[in-house]
Amino acid sequence: MTEMNAAWELLRANLERHPDKDAYVFAGERIDYRGLERGAARLAALLRDKGVGQGDRVLIVLPDTPAFVFAFLGAMWLGAVAVPVSTALLAEDYAFILADSGAKVLLARPEHEAAKVGGLPATLLCGDDGPTETARSGVELSPSLGDPDRAGFMLYTSGTTGKPKGVPHRHADLLVPARTWGEVLGIVGQDVIFSASKLYFAYGLLAGLILPLSAGATVALYPDKPGAYELFAVIAERRPSVFFGVPTLYGLMIRAFDATARLESLRLCVSAGEALPPVLFEEWKRLTGLELLDGIGSTEACNVFISNRPGRVKAGTSGQVVPGYEVKLVDDAGRPVASGERGHLLVRGGAFARSYWNRPEKTRETMLADGFVRTGDVYVEQDGYYAHQGRSDDMIKAGAHWVSPVRIEDVLLTHPAVAEAAVAGCRVDGLERPCAFVILRAGIAPGPALSGELRRFAKEKLPPYMCPVRFEFPLELPKTPTGKIQRFKLRQI
Repeated sequence: MTEMNAAWELLRANLERHPDKDAYVFAGERIDYRGLERGAARLAALLRDKGVGQGDRVLIVLPDTPAFVFAFLGAMWLGAVAVPVSTALLAEDYAFILADSGAKVLLARPEHEAAKVGGLPATLLCGDDGPTETARSGVELSPSLGDPDRAGFMLYTSGTTGKPKGVPHRHADLLVPARTWGEVLGIVGQDVIFSASKLYFAYGLLAGLILPLSAGATVALYPDKPGAYELFAVIAERRPSVFFGVPTLYGLMIRAFDATARLESLRLCVSAGEALPPVLFEEWKRLTGLELLDGIGSTEACNVFISNRPGRVKAGTSGQVVPGYEVKLVDDAGRPVASGERGHLLVRGGAFARSYWNRPEKTRETMLADGFVRTGDVYVEQDGYYAHQGRSDDMIKAGAHWVSPVRIEDVLLTHPAVAEAAVAGCRVDGLERPCAFVILRAGIAPGPALSGELRRFAKEKLPPYMCPVRFEFPLELPKTPTGKIQRFKLRQI
């Protein structure tokens, strides 16, 4: 078996073709591919000085800055395991992940919560450009070559149903997205990429590091939490050709859209992280003239395995199976379902993790002996397109019917008073029934009259058993840092 290092593989062709080309643009600073290689090699040398060796975990709690990119590539360059983690967690979450991962070194900003957790391993404090200290030897390490199947990086799930789980990936996994989903999207070296999803999430890592470096493209980094107006400003200033976002942010941008928005540089807009409601697709296309390419992937895949194609989008679906992946829908007993029938989504293909970190029972439950992985999603397939029906544990058993919360949410979102909607099961007279949690548009007041109006609106468009029996109007919906609605928290209300 040929030895390799995935961090080096991402950079090698770019260094041969265009070492002086911009790889990252950040706060007026430009880092070319030669500088990216040097930054990774120097970071690897510094980690070695801290006692990090082959297979050791390196916890990275950094925003989208050059420091993050150097840290991720540098850890893999050394042969260690890069473990990027959200910067928006609580102190107890960092304590859990530090203990669970067994990380040997933490990279964080001096003021960040993670740097203050007690019982830390060695800590490297970082600014935007990297660690505040340098390697004692001052040399740049050569990449550590080894088995492509050895661990290279580990991601933590975003926790839609509870504690996050570590998902280890091999070096070889980092190279799979470019020849699968990357070819579907058609990312090329001339592209400038901007991702609203952060690098420490699987989707953000794909959009802001794996796909652009594989293609030799340029990435515009934005470290702060993005709102609609900030996103419009970055797009106007950096002029990306490809934008990656999530449905929640597209909804905010639609509501904030006006004639001054400068989006003419964009040729491609991509959505993932959660199913894209058809109303958002239609409104975005009306306002911008651009399609939204929705797709579904997972942390376990570190890729998108079902996706819409440019020019072949079917609104309300996640699209078609990405080449290199095999998909099947099964019933509760594991039997394949017919086209048009609802089933649990199983996926098999390249880059899937082979296990969870320290979770043997969850591994056996999710990662099947035949190579298929249970995604936990329910889908319907028709004419080769897959429509998301919700998470398996979010489905509502209303009498004799299984109800998809997604279908109800999509209907409610078409009402002019509704900005966001989430549906979960609630107990009414001892029976489970749909309950709607609605965020209203600005200037709309909640109350019994509006609840009645929304109920009548739903009855006009849905079967009776799907109509919410109760409407709640919270100030916000519980979400993961990636914008996914945590319906299990709604069920607890």
